[in-house]
Amino acid sequence: MDNQLLISLTEKYGSPLYVYDAEKIVSQYNRITEAFSSVKSLKLNYAVKANSTISLLKLFNKLKSGIDTVSIQEVKLGLEAGFSPENIIFTPNGVSLQEIELAANLGVQINIDNLSILEQFGYHYPNTPVCVRINPHIMAGGNSKISVGHIDSKFGISIHQVPHIKRVVENTGMRINGIHMHTGSDILDIDVFMAATEILFNAAKEFKHLDFIDLGSGFKVPYKEGDISTNIEELGEKLSKRFNLFCKNYGGNLTLMFEPGKFLVSEAGKFLAHVNVVKQTTSTVFASIDSGFNHLIRPMMYDSYHHIQNISNPKGRERYYSIVGYICESDTFGSNRRITEIREGDVLCFNNAGAYCFSMASNYNSRYKPAEVLLYNGSDYLIRKRETIDDLLKNQVIIDLDL
Repeated sequence: MDNQLLISLTEKYGSPLYVYDAEKIVSQYNRITEAFSSVKSLKLNYAVKANSTISLLKLFNKLKSGIDTVSIQEVKLGLEAGFSPENIIFTPNGVSLQEIELAANLGVQINIDNLSILEQFGYHYPNTPVCVRINPHIMAGGNSKISVGHIDSKFGISIHQVPHIKRVVENTGMRINGIHMHTGSDILDIDVFMAATEILFNAAKEFKHLDFIDLGSGFKVPYKEGDISTNIEELGEKLSKRFNLFCKNYGGNLTLMFEPGKFLVSEAGKFLAHVNVVKQTTSTVFASIDSGFNHLIRPMMYDSYHHIQNISNPKGRERYYSIVGYICESDTFGSNRRITEIREGDVLCFNNAGAYCFSMASNYNSRYKPAEVLLYNGSDYLIRKRETIDDLLKNQVIIDLDL
């Protein structure tokens, strides 16, 4: 995205502002489908939690994607965006049987990750096919805060408990139609991921009526110049051959599923914010922006790196800055970053802002959530309005106590 275009968007829609490039999203989607083109039946289910804005969901629906949802609310957003129930998989964690029942009654694919709920659901709904989420006890991601396949993870049923799953199936008469795993984000080593798939393939052999195998996602994208990322083409070549061989030995053409989120939308997003004040202390120069972790919490929660550029002064002399927010907490986006000279009023651009950014935003400090804009084919479209004081008040029931 051109710097002048981004600056003009802040003038048109205000700041802070999220901007998404639809063509980049389409390119990333096509990149995965092409990498696995030798698989007879491939299904991508976009992970809604990455960014649940309806206009983006509608874009994925036009791409013939399915969606991966983790709450009944995400299921309903998917239906609102036009997805048919059969193109929605419900993969919650730690929810009640009642929430899973609500999703099942909407006709979506159920994915269960614990034995207790599996048994309860099987007794009440033995005729509803269910996928089970397996924990392979492999840490394929590089960051322990976003890896969910390790042995101490709360996600999934342990690979060592497959005999227990089979006992539940036998006792309830339920049908398992899918096997699922997700090892976590930022997969660096394809061989480690392949090792995890072998574990899942071995588990899949224990179930005779599968329709699909879901290998999750976690494909890493680059966050800075020279950064490594998942080689999706290499993974596609290796995994496609192995999956096709598995299907041949299994005796049927199963569907290979993935649930990418970050890979599809992260690089498509930019976060734009104006500099409120430049403040120099005895040891640090702070550039404080008109935002905080209420709008972009990933750097504080996950130690995530977002490349920051001064797009108002791209050719200025470089200096070192700590970029901070206006929240009355420690909300540092980047410490000691080398950035072209920052002046009050400049616009800073944060890269990789398409995934887990707006979707994790809050109203902390009673700040408004920002607007969102989608770019496509040379035009810009407002897809979410900036909040106002009315949004902060609309659900409050105001009483005036007579003390």
